[in-house]
Amino acid sequence: MSATALEGGFKNPPHDSARAFRALMNAMARPGTTHEVAGALPPAPMSIAAGVLLLTLCDGDTGIYLTPEFDTEEIRTWISFHIGAPFVAPMKADFAVGRWNELAPIDRFAIGDAEYPDRSTTLVIEGQGSEDVTLKGPGIKDMQAFALPEVAPFQNNRALFPLGRDFYFTQGAKLAALPRSTEVTPCM
Repeated sequence: MSATALEGGFKNPPHDSARAFRALMNAMARPGTTHEVAGALPPAPMSIAAGVLLLTLCDGDTGIYLTPEFDTEEIRTWISFHIGAPFVAPMKADFAVGRWNELAPIDRFAIGDAEYPDRSTTLVIEGQGSEDVTLKGPGIKDMQAFALPEVAPFQNNRALFPLGRDFYFTQGAKLAALPRSTEVTPCM
């Protein structure tokens, strides 16, 4: 195991993970709002926010799918050392990490089932979106402006509710979330 795998985790695990968990839950509770996180330094090209998310929400039983750009020896070693999570195929993933162009099409990721809708994949999308949209739904007072990589896949995902996938968008130390219950409308 390389020395860099030993670095980049939470410096103060109880404190850092509690702060990160709060930010992650606030992001999901308030779709489209941006939250800053700290405490992890994963290998490139993974962002700080994606690393914090994985350290906080994943454990040794959490199946992780990495897109080809993120499926590097350094990132695999870092995840194995700090989390111990297994690497799995898209349909078996609890979490999938990568840029939108490599994660799409999202229909290869689990949507849960009627008895266990929570057995779906959470997608961690690295980078910014380019399609301006309006978000409505639980956790949003009136509406929230946001940018997505595409509109139709997120509208289709919402139509599956209560099944469907949840999303985190990460860039640098910032993240935002889009739960499956959020309505997405393109801006004209």
